[in-house]
Amino acid sequence: MTLWGAIVLAATVCLAMKAAGYLVPARILEEPRPARISDLLTVALLGALVAVQTLGAGQAVMVDARVPAVLVAAGLLWARQSFLVVVFAAAAVAALLRLAGLAA
Repeated sequence: MTLWGAIVLAATVCLAMKAAGYLVPARILEEPRPARISDLLTVALLGALVAVQTLGAGQAVMVDARVPAVLVAAGLLWARQSFLVVVFAAAAVAALLRLAGLAA
């Protein structure tokens, strides 16, 4: 299968899944359990994305300046700081660690 064939197949599968979603009765979607599952699934996917982007380097796991930066960002978010403060602090931590040669 060529790359374009895989792209067309993936697009077709996504479109079919979206169309199948319209066939689910509204009463099922309005129940508390599916709503809770969809909320938790969103958080889990976001957490997985952060983990992959922080620790991933191709097929390997790499611990570098991104890990302390994410930990600082998580701490500042937990302390309810503004988003700009979180972003600038995490960037500063990563930059300082790379400048000091403590992390790649």
